[in-house]
Amino acid sequence: MEPLIVKSTIVINAPASEVWDALINPKKTKQYMFGCETVSDWNVGSPLLWKGNYEGKEMVFVKGEIVEIEPEKLLTYTTIDPNSTIDDISENYLQVTYLLSTDNERTILTVTQGDYNMVADGEKRYQEAFNNGIGWNPILNEIKKLVEKQ
Repeated sequence: MEPLIVKSTIVINAPASEVWDALINPKKTKQYMFGCETVSDWNVGSPLLWKGNYEGKEMVFVKGEIVEIEPEKLLTYTTIDPNSTIDDISENYLQVTYLLSTDNERTILTVTQGDYNMVADGEKRYQEAFNNGIGWNPILNEIKKLVEKQ
């Protein structure tokens, strides 16, 4: 079976250190990730929560765990929506990887998420994430705008 993976890449006219800061700084994630702040100590094995407000209440919209971290180069974490009907078991968590590479003063940011074939409701979750071919592109465009305006 062919893996179901969402993959998006963008070139950002800024050094990797600034892109990295946008990925892990809660004040910045809130600006591009639907009002959600990241909560983590950014160590392998630690929880990663995406918190925001909904109708005046603070909620966790996404949760997971840090799998691999190499500052300014690589961040991999697991993810699940704790508010969904999907069983909160490790087999249903998806993996998200941010890969940063440099090209002169620019940073190439690639995000992959999947494999949706391996999780409950995978096809449905893939279609929602891929969103008619859009995938991570809107979020990456917001990260680019945020970092390049600094």
